[in-house]
Amino acid sequence: MDPLHAVWSSPALREALRCQDFGPVVRALRLARGLTLDELGRRCNYSGSRLSRYERGRPPLTDVRLLRALAAALEVSPEVFGLLPVPDANVPPPDRKGKVPPRAHGPTVNPAPHRNRDEEEPVRRRELLATAGLAGAVALGLPRRALAAPADLTDVLYGSPPDAAPVPLATLRNATGRARDHFEAARYDDLSRGLPALLAAAAATRDHADGPARERANALVADAYLAASALMVKINDDQLAWAAADRAVQAAAASDDPLTLADARRAVATVLRRTGRPARARELLLTAARDIEPDGRAAPEQLSVYGSLLQVAAYTAAVDGDRHSAHEYIAEAAGTAARLGRDANLRHTAFGPANVAIYQVSIAQVLGDSGTAIEHARALRHVALPTRERRGRLGVDVARAYHQWGRYEDCYRTLRSVERIAPAEVRYRPPVRRMVEDLLRFERRGSLPGLRAFADRVGVLA
Repeated sequence: MDPLHAVWSSPALREALRCQDFGPVVRALRLARGLTLDELGRRCNYSGSRLSRYERGRPPLTDVRLLRALAAALEVSPEVFGLLPVPDANVPPPDRKGKVPPRAHGPTVNPAPHRNRDEEEPVRRRELLATAGLAGAVALGLPRRALAAPADLTDVLYGSPPDAAPVPLATLRNATGRARDHFEAARYDDLSRGLPALLAAAAATRDHADGPARERANALVADAYLAASALMVKINDDQLAWAAADRAVQAAAASDDPLTLADARRAVATVLRRTGRPARARELLLTAARDIEPDGRAAPEQLSVYGSLLQVAAYTAAVDGDRHSAHEYIAEAAGTAARLGRDANLRHTAFGPANVAIYQVSIAQVLGDSGTAIEHARALRHVALPTRERRGRLGVDVARAYHQWGRYEDCYRTLRSVERIAPAEVRYRPPVRRMVEDLLRFERRGSLPGLRAFADRVGVLA
């Protein structure tokens, strides 16, 4: 008989599954398998003491990669932990002795992306992607005739292309610049309203252009789709992010602009990482970096795009659990930032020494080094970061580190500060809602004043 047969009928286990409180679930399954903490830890490359803290819910067990590894080691479906039941190239099934083989880092097949169901929040997403009309076009500086009828982003990417009129290249350049400015200022509502008109006008302008003007138009089309992909990543719509990134690559390839193409490949790699293919994402990032590797006379824009690729590769390696490569790539990115010599926002990369430090926070957090993440963040306390979006991202990652560490008051205080800096970062990002759900569970006797009102503002209590 399966040793887990009796476990599934336990009322306590069923309640833990209903609340997605996975620490007690792991403990019950581990004991049913007759495993010690150290034995389970060896299967997952985690220490027994750390798994013990996870089993006690300090911090809550929310790391997707660890949950997949635990599912494999405990020989249960990932669905037990609310994950999609798809093969994960990075956490293979255990062998006959119950050991999880080492991860392979070679190329992987690149199927269409699946939706990240454990992070999905469709109500807020539909709210942000509501149909936009002429007001959205005008907000980006496009003429009213640019879009003949209201449309939404799905219409532009998948439906019948809306009727749109071409615009002068200078007008299109200004509009794409405003779209990227909206993203960098964390004005996601404004960006969403203007995107359908921008993408439709960009395509119409490109289709009516010839010769060098068509190449310049393609570069602007790629820029517009990059803004769309970045927004979809923020709100966790991997399917639309994938479609927009793919369109960006196609347009960039036709633009004869190697830096635009490198940036578009970075956007594709981001979706690859988010949809469970970090090894393939890293390969794409490193290839793109080699293609634009700067020499001693490199222009600042080239250094910015190159360094941006390296820091994203470092974060991708961290997500894949490759600590050595993560540190190697971020060190090279830091060297590139030192060559650049300042924090800039060339090519909308926000690249520079401070942005490398922001990625060091993210890398330490995803590797579980919460204290290191906080130390990196403290070094940025008096540094002027290049964009509001970067400040918001840093704050969310610091909150995640505190949450992972079990320091819930610091987590809540940090989230409140992010709300003041960039309200849309807490309103639309799924990791924030997960943290707030945990804060509501662990709050004791009003220890986090204003938490329920804050939860209502970010949509947890709606």
